[in-house]
Amino acid sequence: MIPLIEDEIVNKRRFMDANEFMDLLAVAQSVPGVLAIKMATFVGYRMHGVWGSIIVSLATALPSFFMILLIAVFFHNYQDNPIVEHIFKGIRPAVVALIAVPTFNLGKRANLNRYTIWIPILSALVIWGLGFSPVYVIIIAGLGGLVYGHLTNRMSRKKKD
Repeated sequence: MIPLIEDEIVNKRRFMDANEFMDLLAVAQSVPGVLAIKMATFVGYRMHGVWGSIIVSLATALPSFFMILLIAVFFHNYQDNPIVEHIFKGIRPAVVALIAVPTFNLGKRANLNRYTIWIPILSALVIWGLGFSPVYVIIIAGLGGLVYGHLTNRMSRKKKD
């Protein structure tokens, strides 16, 4: 959904530029909840204040809610059907691709390079391999970013002097 949201917000509607979108995405991903709703809420608030955020949040959440409710009512009758099980197994590679493509695109836009690529890789390994909570990894990464920013500012001030 991220490329679709970005295309709509940045390219078509021009509610914000690409850098603002990246900031919005970073904030939206760092708090719990559905990404599309969080992003829509922010854009609604930015455009029309509190009422804009409420209306956009409802407009984003309710169609999905009703679709899931409808599927849940009928899926209960077909969940053990072998054809349905095969369909869901066939969908898995597409889901992986739908997650991988935006991840790589965001990595490019975040200016990941050979010096910084270790950060997301190490984070994923710590979460997956060692069982750390993503919350702790986010907090540690945030603190690391603060320390890095502080040290970078201090070194740039010394160079000016």
